[in-house]
Amino acid sequence: MDLQRRQTLKNIGALAATCVLSPQSLWANNNVITRVIPSSGEAIPVVGLGTWIQFDVGNSASERQQLTRVLNEMLKQGVKVVDSSPMYGSAETVVGDLTSKLSNPDHFFYATKVWTSGRSAGIEQMTSSMRKMRRKSMDLMQVHNLVDWQTHLDTLRGWKEDGKVRYIGITHYTNSSHQNLKRIIESEKIDFVQCNYSIAGRHAENNLLAAAADNGVAVLINRPYEGGSLFRQTRGMELPDWAQEFDINSWGQYFLKYILSHPAVTCVIPGTSKPKHIIDNMGAGMGKLPDIAARKKMVKYLGL
Repeated sequence: MDLQRRQTLKNIGALAATCVLSPQSLWANNNVITRVIPSSGEAIPVVGLGTWIQFDVGNSASERQQLTRVLNEMLKQGVKVVDSSPMYGSAETVVGDLTSKLSNPDHFFYATKVWTSGRSAGIEQMTSSMRKMRRKSMDLMQVHNLVDWQTHLDTLRGWKEDGKVRYIGITHYTNSSHQNLKRIIESEKIDFVQCNYSIAGRHAENNLLAAAADNGVAVLINRPYEGGSLFRQTRGMELPDWAQEFDINSWGQYFLKYILSHPAVTCVIPGTSKPKHIIDNMGAGMGKLPDIAARKKMVKYLGL
């Protein structure tokens, strides 16, 4: 991340959310925008896939078939990030089973988490996750909800040096965790932070996103739809006419484009098990993103 962009985020603090993506980050119009992981310079598409609930389908043939279609749509569009956790039931196994049968399993950026206490238990769980997801090395391993984070980050630094993982990070999903996430970002050398952020839940704009940008940490966003409550809130409402100016064609894209127009956000990972929804989600990563004035209008239009 260049110094000017980092300094801008630092200076505006709580107003960092009004910044927008540089045009240089765009591909061609019909492709998903990419952003760079600050610690490496590697670019990844700004829309990915979460697997909580939706991929916890066990051996159900019909549900696995539908999820395969979701993954194939990602493959076609070049979208990469698939985020899972041992907390998500059978999701890691399902991800591993399904991607291994696709034409290019190595296309995806595989992310999962460690969610236990103790060094040996953490090593055992992470090794199991890699086996389930059929990876000899994991693209991103994160400490889930900060459980025993000091112990696991120590292990993961060694794993990164040994090539077992490419990136390491921390996660949480509540506003009350943001100050702890910020402190870790500022004191530890990590590559990613994953946090909750939405148009209705903008607490991360206060200082967490600016801290990530200022310290060169990539940001994954969970709970972009507030557990689906944003769709319930807008049921029966029409999109504003001016939404078309920013290539917004659905409420899902409205919510995601608000998030993606913050320059500290690297990738948003909404969960879905439906091909039509992954196609719609990927559309949020294409075309024009809202500018400062539009972000304000988006919030005001929803009465937030």
